[in-house]
Amino acid sequence: MYHVKEAFYTLQGEGSQAGRASVFCRFSGCNLWSGREADRTTAACRFCDTDFVGTDGQHGGRFSSAEALANHLAVLWPDQDGHNARATTPYVVFTGGEPLLQLDEALIREMHARGFEVAVETNGTLPAPAGIDWLCVSPKGNNALAITAGNELKLVHPQADAPPTRFTRLDFDHFFLQPMATGPTVPSGDALPDTMAETVAYCLAHPQWRLSLQTHKIAGID
Repeated sequence: MYHVKEAFYTLQGEGSQAGRASVFCRFSGCNLWSGREADRTTAACRFCDTDFVGTDGQHGGRFSSAEALANHLAVLWPDQDGHNARATTPYVVFTGGEPLLQLDEALIREMHARGFEVAVETNGTLPAPAGIDWLCVSPKGNNALAITAGNELKLVHPQADAPPTRFTRLDFDHFFLQPMATGPTVPSGDALPDTMAETVAYCLAHPQWRLSLQTHKIAGID
């Protein structure tokens, strides 16, 4: 049984794939926080801004098989016949919560069978199943990483117990710093000015790292 908080068609908001049309599938549950505010101060990750509890979001639900969930997600991708000179490869992003609590090879195979490229954004503390096409790891605090190689490492910054220097020698193709959004947001819908300034300054001083923004919030989309 797969438990999905929500699924929707949108534009990827962050990192290397920002601006790309995507079907997002947000799984319920996480191994670093229960999702309940009462547990935040004692959680292994305390700054999450995402609701991943339950299955009551748009196109959310419980799915008894990989085939059933793949069919559910595939219909969210728009029909391209007659609309584009060149068809675009469908793209699905599995996220959470923590997607690797539920994502398995069976679901990846079903998405591939429907022509989808499969992306994952994970906290990196659990092993990844085979077959993922784009793997993004977003480390949280001092939690040990089970995944130390992939396409993209996207670090929310600053984290006192997760300095960028801890990750610079890992085997990723791209390294991003994303300003932590804490408390009230600036009019753009992104991070507070102090975390923005600190992140920009770090990227300028350490050009291995590129700036990532939550462009979906700036654009006002899911």
